[in-house]
Parts: sequence; C-alpha cells; structure tokens
Amino acid sequence: MKKALLLLAILIFGSKGFAQLDNDNLDVDELSGKVIDGARIISTGVPLLIIAPDARSGSMGDVGVASKPDANALHWNASKLAFMENKTGVSFTYSPWLRELVSDIELLYLGGYYKMNERSTLGASLTYFSLGAIDFFDTEGMATGTYKPNEFAMDLAYTMKLNENFAISLTGRYIRSDLTQGQNVGTTTTHAANAAAADLGLYYQKAIKAVKPSEYALGLQISNLGSKISYSDNMDSEFLPANLRIGGRYTTQLDQFNEISIMMDLNKLLVPTPPIYEDGTSNILLGMDPNVGVFQGAIQSFYDAPNGFKEEIQEISLSIGTEYWYNKVLALRAGYFYEAKNKGARQYLTLGAGIKYNVMGLDISYLIATGQLNSNPLKNTLRVGLNFDLQ
Repeated sequence: MKKALLLLAILIFGSKGFAQLDNDNLDVDELSGKVIDGARIISTGVPLLIIAPDARSGSMGDVGVASKPDANALHWNASKLAFMENKTGVSFTYSPWLRELVSDIELLYLGGYYKMNERSTLGASLTYFSLGAIDFFDTEGMATGTYKPNEFAMDLAYTMKLNENFAISLTGRYIRSDLTQGQNVGTTTTHAANAAAADLGLYYQKAIKAVKPSEYALGLQISNLGSKISYSDNMDSEFLPANLRIGGRYTTQLDQFNEISIMMDLNKLLVPTPPIYEDGTSNILLGMDPNVGVFQGAIQSFYDAPNGFKEEIQEISLSIGTEYWYNKVLALRAGYFYEAKNKGARQYLTLGAGIKYNVMGLDISYLIATGQLNSNPLKNTLRVGLNFDLQ
C-alpha cells in the first residue's frame, strides 16, 4: 500500500512527491494536483534527476557546483572534471532510498571521466532508480501482476579547459522513466516515458595569497533543459526538473596536514510556478499560465509566482556544507539543506566521512531530517560510495 501511494505521489507531484506523503502543512488536492492553502509546490517529472546521487555531496547538504572536483562531477557541474589531477577516475554510489516507507527502493550511480589532454575531458554517468516490486490491480481489484517500476538517466559530457583557472562543459542526457510498466491506470493506457536534455556548466578556481595557502572557486550549472515527458498519449506532458545552480567554495590549508573547505549552493527550478485558480474553474486569478514551452517556462519561472518577488525568493533552496581533510587520507563532512515550507519543506542536516588509501576512496553519508515534516520519508537516508583513481 505504501508503495502504491509513493508511486501515486510521484505521478501527481513529480519531484516533490516524497515531501507530500507526510506533510500535513502542505494541502494538495490528490485528484487535480492543485494546491490549497497557500502551498505552491512546483511539480516536475522524473525526480531522479534532482536527487543527490553521491555520498560525498550527500554528506555536505547537497552542495556540489563548486566543490573540489571528483568523479561524481557530472551531476553537479561537469566543468570541474577539467581540473582533476588524475587522467582517469570512476565512482559508484549505492543508496537505500526512502527506508522509512519501504525496504526495496534503491538509487544507484556510476560515474567516470577520461582526460584526453590538458584541455579536453570526457565524462559519462549512469543513474538508476528502482522502486522495487509493486503489485498492480485493474479497476475491479483483480491482480494483473507484480512489476518493478524504474527510471534511469545516461549522461555524456565534454569539458574544455579554457585557461588555467576556467572551464566550460556541455552534457547530453537520455532519460527513460517506466513507472507503470505499460499497465492501464483507470481508462488510460500508459507507457514508458522517454526524454532528452542538456546541461551547461561553468567553473572557475583560483589560488590566492592569504595568511594560509588558499583557493576559491565559483560554479554555475543549468541542468535538465530538454523535452517534456509524458506517460500516456492521453495525458499532459510534464516538465523535466530544469534547474539553475550557482555556488562558491573557499578552501584553506591550515597547516601541512589539515585542510578545510566551506561551500554554499543556491538552486532554483526553471519551471513555471502553479498559479492561483478561481474555485472550481481553470480561470487564473493570480500568476501565469503554466502550459507553455520549455524555454518560455524557464524564462517565466523568474517572474510568474502569484505572490510576486517574495515567493520567487522562497523558490530558491539553500545548501551549505563543509569538508575537512587530514593528510589527504581522512575526511569529515557536514551540511544543511533548506527549502521553504510552502515549496516542499525539505529541511535536513547531513553528516559523513571519507577515507582514501592509495587509488581507492570510500565515502559514507547520513541524513537527519529537521523542519516541520511530521514524519519525513527522507530521514535516516544512508549513502555509500566507492571511487577509484585509475591513472
């Protein structure tokens, strides 16, 4: 039953469906998806695309656009790959997902890169999200079978280092979401959904003269700009979670053995905000029509909130994180993620650690839910990652 509710939440609310499951403060009509009592959660398809897939960033409040480069950079900002010290690297992360609800949902991430020369780097990644086994029934309550809904995304990125401090990247992405396994939902015949998208990334890092040897970095990523996605020929298409992420990092060497970094990311979905409708009608009282094209929706997302500038600011989520390294062998990490109450109310503290020996590294992260969700389904989330520097 919990899995059926989870699947329904994803289909109706998209990327914010998880928050809806246990938040009494966010009142949404379950049939129409229209928002009640002031909560205007931006709904998109394929939540997989905005879940932090790796243990390192997952332990730092989901920061990543300007954090120190690693093999997981394709998700956060592929431009960072240009500054990798090794020629080749691979990472793998396993996340038992939403264990507060069910026991067999999993998120898997595989990423890697290859430096062709000093200026050009190729990267690739695969993200796979399994909802485990779900029993399907027809409209008369008869079992039609047990299926395993899933989503995955495959990425290929090219990064160019323009000078010793600055790099730019372009990522292409293929997305497939098969949530219903071709089953009929009521009178609607469904099918697997396919989409394509692209990311643009910029990254700048520079060593500076301070009391201690230090470095600062700035990053920008526009991700998931692409086609809309639909699970049926009779259903409206949904936006992918196009996103603008900007952030910075400051790293300082405390002494020969100790290094610490402080990071911050700001995120805004480039998707239209739901307007306020007249009761019982589709007439818009405040806001703008969300049924527009992808690029128009991205531009419109900066000024379409019904409550104006104040609500636009509330649509920006905040991630802050810190990372401490001892002798480039042991890492301790912490972070915090904040999202406004009326925009999903995801708020959590993250902790983690890493250890590196020779060419292999191990990372682990743990999520502690905070905020006003009565029973946050994300709480106690654990991620475990391995990474290898091959050359």
